[in-house]
Amino acid sequence: MRSGRIWVDGRIEWVNDDHGQVVSADGRRWDPNQVAWMSPIDPRNIIGLALNYGGHAAELGLEQPSEPALFFKPTSAVIGAGHPVRYPVGATHCHYETEVAVVIGRPCRGVAPEHALEYVLGYTIANDFTCRDFIRNTFRPPVRAKGFDTFLPLGPWLVSPDEVGDPDQLTIITRVNGEVRQTGNTRHLIYAIPEIIAHLSSFMTLAPGDVILTGTPDGISPVVPGDVMACEIENLGVLMNPVVADHATFGEEQA
Repeated sequence: MRSGRIWVDGRIEWVNDDHGQVVSADGRRWDPNQVAWMSPIDPRNIIGLALNYGGHAAELGLEQPSEPALFFKPTSAVIGAGHPVRYPVGATHCHYETEVAVVIGRPCRGVAPEHALEYVLGYTIANDFTCRDFIRNTFRPPVRAKGFDTFLPLGPWLVSPDEVGDPDQLTIITRVNGEVRQTGNTRHLIYAIPEIIAHLSSFMTLAPGDVILTGTPDGISPVVPGDVMACEIENLGVLMNPVVADHATFGEEQA
């Protein structure tokens, strides 16, 4: 099943996919290109993995981590498909990061990898947008670089595990203005999705609504205001968002 949320008639409406159309519980139908998408869920926590593809670590000139490199992303960064990502004033190097996002469906603590997928509600597409202007050294977590408002498009659909198949065998393609910029496959994850869930649950309780960002392949490149990013993942769909200039100001005193 593919479920999502749209904004219609001044409120959030839960919808499903029916042969390419967006359908509400009462039978109303919309063209998916003509609706205002919300993120498919309101995350409780957002936990990300950095450098979880060997190729991505190599393109940044960094070593592969000896254990999962974790960070948290604020829920204020979340936006839905079609909404603009705001490019910070004064920034010079921001880029997309297309990733499989895992959504936890029930409380999970101390789970073994072989049982980890039993706790997954579904999967969606994430664009872990990042501003490298604020990564000046290898110190982690890169909170400011990844924490701006609008820096986490999610969606458009939350897809049930039965429709996704093996989450560690999904092709990833990122296009900017129609040009392919990034390709990869989740089979190249350093830490596979069951291992990630098991690792996290070994020291913290995962709860319904928690979102895990599993990492991006190599192939990141800068985008600028006016660009349109299309993040495609096999069996999950396409997440599209434009980049716009943010007119808010900030200074180093806010770092």
